[in-house]
Amino acid sequence: MNRLQALLPLLAALALLLALAACSTKKNTASSRRWHAFTARYNTYFNGHQAFLEGEKAKVEGHKDDYTELLPVFLVGVEASRTAGKSNFETAITKCQKAITLHSIKRRPEVSAGKRQSAKMRQYLQRKEYNPFLKNAWLLMGQAQFEKGEFLEAAATFAYIARLYAAEPVVAAEARQWLARCYAQSGWLYDADEALSRVRRDSTNRRTQREMDATMADLLLRQKRYADALPYLTRAARYAGGSLRKARLWFLAGQLNRQLGNDKEAYRALSRCIRQSPPYELAFNARILQTEVAAARPGGDKKMLSRLKRMTRQSKNKDFLDQVYYAMGNIHLARRDTAEAIAAYERGRAKGTRKGVERGVLLLRLGGLYWDRRRFDLAQTCYTEALSVLDKSREGYEELSRRSRVLDKLVPYTSAVYLQDSLQTLSRMDEASRNAAIDRVIEALKKKEEEERRARRDSAAQARAEANGQTGQDNPNQTTTQKQNNRGEQTWYFYNPTAVMQGKETFARQWGKRKNEDNWRRSNRTVLAPEGGEGFDYAADDSLRAAEDSLAQAGEAADSVKTLAPEDDPHQRAYYLKQIPFTPEARQASDEIIMDGLYNAGVIEKDDLEDFPLAASTLERLTDDYPAYKQMPEALYQLFLLYSRWGRTDRAAAVRSRMAASYADNELTRLITDPDYEHNARYGRSIEDSLYAATYQAYRHRDLSTVERNFQRSTDKYPSGLNRPKFIFIHALSRLATAPAADVAKELRDLVSKYPESDVSTLAGMIVKGLESGRKPGTGTFDLSGLWDRRTSAADSTAADAARGRDFTPERVAPYCFVLAYPSDSIDTNKLLYEMAHFNFASFVVTGFDMTVLHEGGLSQFRVSGFSSYDEARAYAQRVFADPQLVPFLRKSRALIISKDNLDLLGVSRSFNEYQQYYDKVFAPIKLRPGQPVEEETQRKQRYEDELTPEELRRLNQKQTDDTDNGAADDGGEWY
Repeated sequence: MNRLQALLPLLAALALLLALAACSTKKNTASSRRWHAFTARYNTYFNGHQAFLEGEKAKVEGHKDDYTELLPVFLVGVEASRTAGKSNFETAITKCQKAITLHSIKRRPEVSAGKRQSAKMRQYLQRKEYNPFLKNAWLLMGQAQFEKGEFLEAAATFAYIARLYAAEPVVAAEARQWLARCYAQSGWLYDADEALSRVRRDSTNRRTQREMDATMADLLLRQKRYADALPYLTRAARYAGGSLRKARLWFLAGQLNRQLGNDKEAYRALSRCIRQSPPYELAFNARILQTEVAAARPGGDKKMLSRLKRMTRQSKNKDFLDQVYYAMGNIHLARRDTAEAIAAYERGRAKGTRKGVERGVLLLRLGGLYWDRRRFDLAQTCYTEALSVLDKSREGYEELSRRSRVLDKLVPYTSAVYLQDSLQTLSRMDEASRNAAIDRVIEALKKKEEEERRARRDSAAQARAEANGQTGQDNPNQTTTQKQNNRGEQTWYFYNPTAVMQGKETFARQWGKRKNEDNWRRSNRTVLAPEGGEGFDYAADDSLRAAEDSLAQAGEAADSVKTLAPEDDPHQRAYYLKQIPFTPEARQASDEIIMDGLYNAGVIEKDDLEDFPLAASTLERLTDDYPAYKQMPEALYQLFLLYSRWGRTDRAAAVRSRMAASYADNELTRLITDPDYEHNARYGRSIEDSLYAATYQAYRHRDLSTVERNFQRSTDKYPSGLNRPKFIFIHALSRLATAPAADVAKELRDLVSKYPESDVSTLAGMIVKGLESGRKPGTGTFDLSGLWDRRTSAADSTAADAARGRDFTPERVAPYCFVLAYPSDSIDTNKLLYEMAHFNFASFVVTGFDMTVLHEGGLSQFRVSGFSSYDEARAYAQRVFADPQLVPFLRKSRALIISKDNLDLLGVSRSFNEYQQYYDKVFAPIKLRPGQPVEEETQRKQRYEDELTPEELRRLNQKQTDDTDNGAADDGGEWY
């Protein structure tokens, strides 16, 4: 007996080992399958499924729909919602992977020969996974990846499931349905459609079929096949699980029916949405949409407007007033009552308290109405604020941004014209009518100030409530919105387009509309002060703004005491009477403002707005009503260009005749009356470039008569050419030794005044300062080719010390660069960057090159790096010089194949010419290894435009013109 008791522990351990061996994944028996299925389900899978449910809950709580657009079928379709519940989904993925690792049974069961004969058993033996529950872990893992937003990873998982469970058609069909859903979210619509077509051929259960309806609806909506998507969406909404998902799908069905014109079905779908008792924001938007749908019925507009007015009086809707008034405006707009629609939108704009996308859509619609009415001053404020709340991914954002940029330039001029027209109209009124008009303006100002004071008090009260911990949960979705805002605040400022646009709006309120340029607060951005003190005095403007701010703060503190003089107080008639031009002098000053505004507004309307009828009306008013305008030739020239672009050749000819009759000596008149005007307009830029190159070469060779002759030709033929400031500069330099210093200084000063942004203006200003300080001119030659011999004395001292004493190295196997060096004003760097990027992308599929641009001391370097040896860089250069699109840039630059070590010496201890000599001696004789392209190009040496004689340059340009006329491609030039 004692011996038996001693053996009991040993027997128990042996039984346990036998049980574990029976349940090993390397054995496939009925007991092992049941044991592993049970363990996988109630251990790892259960924990993973609970984490998945928690992740779904977090996603629902953190999700915010944009009801101004079609709702996405799946919450993960909103990019901002993909991060919600991420940690829970990662837990679910980990648990599923563990369940698969521990409980997967791949070994086929042992079956007698007789049983293997049945069709059912043969199909069973074709399986690759024999754990009957593990398919749930696989599917849950893919679903968690999908909800996490990792669509490609989820697609790979579901594709593997479809292969793994090919012997189980129901599982494979469900996996393919989810695979199609992943493809659709990734934008792979063709692949999604193909996956769904395979699901239709497979056996499916009811649950898979219902999920496939939602997937099919999502795919068709992404393809904008709205009518085809509606039946699938309706079935998906009818059988969806969960009241929130059902409500969202019914709301989407209502949106879709309304878009298709099915108003009755839309109203019914929205009613079904409301019956699900969804969150208040969803129910509210459903009711708002219902009013717009019902208003489209005959006689339904008045009833729906009354319902919306009642909604504005309900306290629970105080945070949604912008949407209520937006719906009212839409109903008025459908009735073609634009004035009432604008009034409703303006009330929504004033009473709305949120800064969300709904407000942005309202402002976008309101700005569009003002734009169509050409009230650009009112449209500008709408577009500026809309940009600060709408996302860049929204459809139509690019057009909105373009309009806003144009209005920023246009509105200051149109507003000035509108104001002066109004003041002149008041000056012509009788006293009673004038005073009545002024009183209306004062009354509107007082009303606006009272509304602003009320808004400030409300904001202060809300801030105190928040400081005391009273969050004010009147809005059921306030917590969710706050979470969304907090997530946005965690992003770096310049990665958040909404924050950037809000910052721009705040800047505009504080500083006004400023040109996007360096030193924007300085009235003079050149080395010379404009004669007569012209230019905007930003310092004075800032001081005035500070004084106004101080007065405003003092007014808020006192708020009842008026300390301003009557003519300085906008609440008094004297303030407005002072601005009205009663005297001839004041009327003349007002006319000058109008003339300047009309000219600039007309040019912007022509070039940026491209509204030719509006631009013609503006410029015609200027040329017809104000014949004394001092820039009349420029105005007529702009009108001529307008009619030419518009195709009104008869009117263009009339304007040209008018200019020839009244301003025959004007350079613009000579330009458009030139018999070769059309040829110059088409080919003038290339011809002018060649003419400047020849002029520069003549200057270098001291051929001053040619410089004078070419300068005169530039003045006659190309007075508005891109190279005009450089022609003036070269002409002035050529006269340093022969003309009086005062005349040269005047010519250079005119250059600085007329072309302040030109690259040569700074240097011209320095020369003027030297001449006016009494310094004597030097030799009269200024060789721009000295750029290639320059060793930058202003280089960083550390780099200079490191480079001192070093020389060029002949190493061929080292990091190399391909460099295009050119004077900074000779090439449009943006166009060069575009053409080089296009060349690299089209020519090199695998290899990627880094492109950088360096500007220093008047010389620019366009660097292409990523070559591991001299041979690679040289082969790249050969292909560059064979590309006809790059030839115009190559002729105006110097090409270098140079190692990074040698490149560090350029401009510091060695010059470009020194490297060219070194290259010709060491690298040029090297033969490329067999197989390198364009072998013959290596023996050719590049010659640049600044090294050609005038005669060679003339022949080159003639050849280029002949090749262009004959349709021949350029040979690519030469290079060293």
